[in-house]
Amino acid sequence: MATSMTARSNQPARTKRPKPQLSYGKQILYQALLLLIAFVVMFPILWVVSLSLDPRNISRPTELNLIPPGASLTAYEKVLQQPTSNPVTFGQLALNSTKLGVGVALFSVAIGVSAAYVFSRFEIRGRRFLMLAVLTVLMLPSIGTIAPLFVMLNKIQIGATPADSLRNSLLGVGFSIISGALPFSIWNLKGYLDTIPRDLEEAARVDGATLNQTFLRIILPLAVPALAVTFFLGFLTGWTEFALSWQFLTRPSDFTLTMSLWNMTGQYASTTPWSQFSAMSLLVAAPVAIVYLALQKYIIGGLTLGSVK
Repeated sequence: MATSMTARSNQPARTKRPKPQLSYGKQILYQALLLLIAFVVMFPILWVVSLSLDPRNISRPTELNLIPPGASLTAYEKVLQQPTSNPVTFGQLALNSTKLGVGVALFSVAIGVSAAYVFSRFEIRGRRFLMLAVLTVLMLPSIGTIAPLFVMLNKIQIGATPADSLRNSLLGVGFSIISGALPFSIWNLKGYLDTIPRDLEEAARVDGATLNQTFLRIILPLAVPALAVTFFLGFLTGWTEFALSWQFLTRPSDFTLTMSLWNMTGQYASTTPWSQFSAMSLLVAAPVAIVYLALQKYIIGGLTLGSVK
């Protein structure tokens, strides 16, 4: 008897399974709702993919087939060779868009984090007024600044002829985009830098670090998530920008992907090469998705850490 009681006491106690917070019926309902949302989000993308593979050049699929009859990559070949009637290749257009996207992103991050650090750590005269000025510029619609930017940049000559103005160049378009993206970068980065404890900087200064060393070796590594978010949004702004480029640029060699995408549309639906238009749309959207996937870890951290610190 004693032996059996000892054997029972040596057996591990059975652990009770935790009860689910939601009933199985609610879980199935939520899963079905999420699948429905995913379908609604993915259906337009699948539609565009199907149109890009369809050689019939129709404005919308007539059958519920992801792979249309006679599917081919002819539309992608034509787009990669010459998207529009302008003598500009897809590579040149992509290079121009890359210059704008990467340039705007780098300048927004470099200048924005420097200004944000000053606003976050130093009590300078007129600090509140300057922050309100940044917020005011941030609230202005970017389309409303086209006219003054056009006049101002058109007066700056960078070549021998009157047509060689700063306005009629990718550099001028980049400066114009940065003027709208920089206020957001400063405001976004300043809010994140406020969450970094100042004790870390004080400890570094006690160890003999200078102000620049503290900024470069302490602040910047801790602000990588916010920098990644700012870089991605700056790249997205420069890559997808259309209004400024369309109003400023006149030389086909300076055109961007979004401008060529607009040039592919005809006056009527029947005159638009929908297969090539769909292929061009997917090729324009692909780099943004690639950059997001590359910075996904930092972007998610930047969007979530700042709200809980």
